[in-house]
Amino acid sequence: MTRRGWRPWPRNAWLQRIFVGTVLIALGCLAWGFFWEPRQLVERDYDFALPHWSPECEGLRLDVVADIHTGSPHNGLDKLDEIVARLIASDAPAVLMAGDYVILSVLGGTYISADELAPHLRPLTARKPVYAVLGNHDWWKDGARVRAALESAGVIVLEDQAREVRLGRCKLWIVGIGDKWETRHDIAGAFAGVNDAAPAIALTHNPDLFPDIPSRASLTVAGHTHGGQVRLPWIGTPVVPAQMRYAGGYTIEHGRSLFVSTGIGTSILPVRFGVPPEISRLTLRAAAREPAGAAR
Repeated sequence: MTRRGWRPWPRNAWLQRIFVGTVLIALGCLAWGFFWEPRQLVERDYDFALPHWSPECEGLRLDVVADIHTGSPHNGLDKLDEIVARLIASDAPAVLMAGDYVILSVLGGTYISADELAPHLRPLTARKPVYAVLGNHDWWKDGARVRAALESAGVIVLEDQAREVRLGRCKLWIVGIGDKWETRHDIAGAFAGVNDAAPAIALTHNPDLFPDIPSRASLTVAGHTHGGQVRLPWIGTPVVPAQMRYAGGYTIEHGRSLFVSTGIGTSILPVRFGVPPEISRLTLRAAAREPAGAAR
C-alpha cells in the first residue's frame, strides 16, 4: 500500500534525473577544466630541509615558475604581466625559471614568439636576478633564438653551466642543465664549474634527469610535467610526460631532493583540472630534521 497522495516516481523518471544530473556535472567539470582553472594563478608555499645547506643560506626564499607557455589559451601577454607583477611583489630575492616559455601547439592557442614575450620580463630582471634553462618547446621553436631573447631582457640563461650567486649573506651555486630530450644535457660538465663547498641547486626542465644528478646538489628544480594538467579524485594523474613519481611536488630518492613545479600554461589540450597554474615559493633550510616538502 502507499500513503494517501503519494505516488512513486516511475523508473524512467529516475533514470532521466540521473542522466540530467550526470550531464550537468560533466558540463560543470568541462567548464572548470577548460575555462575557469586555467585562468587562475595561485602562489603556493613550500618549506624544505635540505642536505649540504649552509647556515648563511638558512631560510632562503626562491620563487619558481615553469612552463609559462605564453600563447596557450587564457595565458597571453596579460597573464605574463600578472606573473611578473606577482614575482616583483614577492620577498624572494631571486627567481628560477624551468623552461618552456613558448608553445609549439595547443588547441586554441596563439603562438607568441620569445622576441615578443621577453620584453615583458624586463621589469622583473630590473628588480632581482632571474635564472633560467630552456625546455623542449623552446628548442622546437629555435632554442638559440629563445635564449637570445631572454638574455636581451636580462634573464641569466644557464645551459650546462654553473653560476656563483650571492643573495644577501647566502652564497650558492645555480647549476643549469640542458633539456633531456632536445640538447646534450652535460651534467658532469655543468657541475665541473662548482669549485667550493657552497650549496648547489640544479635547475633543469625535464625531471627525468633527476636520477643522474649528483648528490653534490642540495636540491634539483624542474618543470615539464604541468602536474599532468589533470588530477582526478581517487584516480590521481592519468598522464604525465615523465616518470609518474615526478608528476609534481617534492620527492626524495637516495638522500637527494627534487622539486617539480606544476607550471602555469598548458600544452596539447588547454585543460587544467585539480592542478591550477602556480608560482611555487620555496623556503630552504638545513636538514636538521627529516626533509619535508608539504605545502603550507
